Amino acid sequence: MSQLQATPGFNLQPSAERVALSTNYITDFNFLNQYLPDTYEKEFERYGNRTIASFLRMVGAEMPSNSDLIKWAEQGRLHTKYVNVAATAVGGGAVSAGAASAVFTVADAGVTAIAIRTGQTVMISNGTVSNKAIVTSTGFDNTASPAPLAFTVAFYEVGGLAVAGSGQTFSVFVYGSEFKKGTNGMVGSVEAEDVFFENKPIILKDKYAVSGSDMAQIGWVEVTTENGASGYLWYLKSEHETRLRFDDYLETSMIEAVPMDNVTNAAIADGSEGIFYVVNNRGNVWSGGNPTTLAEWDTIISRLDKQGAIEENVVFLNRAFGFDIDDMLASQNSYGAGGTSYGLFDNDKEMALNLGFTGFRRGYDFYKTDWKYLNDPTMRGGLTGTGSVNGLLVPAGSTSVYDQVLGKNAKRPFLHVRYRASETEDRRYKTWITGSAGGAQNSDLDAMEVQFLSERAVCTLGANNFFIFKD
Repeated sequence: MSQLQATPGFNLQPSAERVALSTNYITDFNFLNQYLPDTYEKEFERYGNRTIASFLRMVGAEMPSNSDLIKWAEQGRLHTKYVNVAATAVGGGAVSAGAASAVFTVADAGVTAIAIRTGQTVMISNGTVSNKAIVTSTGFDNTASPAPLAFTVAFYEVGGLAVAGSGQTFSVFVYGSEFKKGTNGMVGSVEAEDVFFENKPIILKDKYAVSGSDMAQIGWVEVTTENGASGYLWYLKSEHETRLRFDDYLETSMIEAVPMDNVTNAAIADGSEGIFYVVNNRGNVWSGGNPTTLAEWDTIISRLDKQGAIEENVVFLNRAFGFDIDDMLASQNSYGAGGTSYGLFDNDKEMALNLGFTGFRRGYDFYKTDWKYLNDPTMRGGLTGTGSVNGLLVPAGSTSVYDQVLGKNAKRPFLHVRYRASETEDRRYKTWITGSAGGAQNSDLDAMEVQFLSERAVCTLGANNFFIFKD
């Protein structure tokens, strides 16, 4: 079996030097030599487009913020279900199968008050058998009995409680209510549940400096950069590459940022909650390799059904994950195993065989696109193990949240960047020149320094709708 050899590899430090050096210029000027070297005038772009920024521009938006703390509220569930509930007999002790009534106590983590009221009808299940019952008293309406996290029910079924309560864990949810004629109304009301989140912007800076003397020295090769800058001066290339790197960092910082949880280093930096951090902690995580079968994608779809159920989703992925999806979809074709066809076409002998897919629909629409950040060997490309990310599923569209700055509900993309700005100071993308060279005349420094600054944070709304795919 053939194996890909290690040469040529890739340069992990492809950037230009900080200043123009003798190695950047022709030094063989022995005019007694009959043969002078031929040089190409233009620099060859062997790595193509080297920038990796574009992700947030595709899926998000930018908007100003005038505070160093960004807060928003996300809707809670409309209905409540308790999944860690124990049963006891009325009056205490174990409750036996067939009991006409029972007391259920909620032990779900973080629950300090229950949203079950007298007169409501509930479904009770231990995962195997279930009952339907009506609530006769509850701690919700501050009755003397039962306790604040407990409620008493009377079963509808003639057989009573379907299983002995000892050692059982039940789940309970409300499906309605029932009242006798001539009775009073519902006691108490349930308040809307909101979940509040916040994030802090971070300040990003960079600088490019070149001395006045080096600016006066002309290079021997024409250089270009990804944003169209060109010229024969090395400092021009380096300045533009610094700008391009800073542009990339504006995006990758929003992806990778983490809060400063180490109290020993709290005085050094505050940190921020980047996209990967939020999805890892509040979103859905797929680990153990890429999902490569429809059954595995059905597991993902089942989880999405339990979340926001966003109709359209985009998967930003590395090359290997993209090929895995292509192979999975190709295998659905009855001729795929023989390698004769992918997709639907006329099999013209002159046509190029398209072995890739742009997406698929199975309950939801899933579109896929290669994410250069996950492929670039100078960034996350090539990382394996706990540090690897193979893809990120992002819901398309926008969602409604309560914006505390505006003081009202607002439509926001699921991913968007907030930057510090006011009427007098805009810190979205600041750049200025200092020194006494290159047109600057505001310092006695014999150099040109180009300063870059931004202050921003990313808001990941509805993280429960995101999926991160990891090894």
